[in-house]
Amino acid sequence: MARLENPVPLDFHFAAPIEVDGTFAFYLTVPGSAEMLGTRAPAKVEGTMDGHPFAATLMSSGSGPHWLPLRLALRKMVGKSAAGDVLTVHLTTRLS
Repeated sequence: MARLENPVPLDFHFAAPIEVDGTFAFYLTVPGSAEMLGTRAPAKVEGTMDGHPFAATLMSSGSGPHWLPLRLALRKMVGKSAAGDVLTVHLTTRLS
């Protein structure tokens, strides 16, 4: 995945419950992500999750919104890991 020459600022807020299913063991569905990013392809982003800084790759779900995989380190950082726990996310930068 190529990095953008100039990272794109974002100001996208959403809250979503942790989902445990499908391709990724733990993930969030990012509502309106394809429209916000202008693509359905994977995109590397930075932001905050429950106030903690993070970087991750939003993965394409195919025809719908992107998924934000929640690796163990992210779940430990925010102290939430159960299905249904709600996380508040602010995406601040698109890197790819």
